Amino acid sequence: MSQTTHPRSTHDRSEASLAAAGGLVVFAAVMLIIGGILDVFRGIMAIANDDIFVSTPRYVFRFDLTGWGWLHLILGIVAILVGVALFKAPLWARIIGIAIAALLIITNFLSLPYYPFWSIIAIALYAFIIWALCVVRPDEMTG
Repeated sequence: MSQTTHPRSTHDRSEASLAAAGGLVVFAAVMLIIGGILDVFRGIMAIANDDIFVSTPRYVFRFDLTGWGWLHLILGIVAILVGVALFKAPLWARIIGIAIAALLIITNFLSLPYYPFWSIIAIALYAFIIWALCVVRPDEMTG
């Protein structure tokens, strides 16, 4: 008794890959918007010199807390704008999204001593965003 197998059509596979690609970009867009909003709040807290931040006198990368606040505020606003643009999934938004997420990883690394627990969480969040934007091939985004 022989069993005939029918391979899935190329059309079915391309629809599945397009859905997965779209899902990853939507994931990255939502997470970039959420991360951007949180960085805006973090920037406002730092500009207001909130007592929630830790003071470390001997850290190699010591900066003014207000300067960090402005940096987080500006990058957070840009992250929100790029996250919104990602819903249409243009290539330029994916490239800028990767760049902004990378800058925010560096910013959060350098601000580890000021707010260590959140900095580690934010680094992981932005790493997932970079992953989601990098694994989608441009040919999967076009229908």
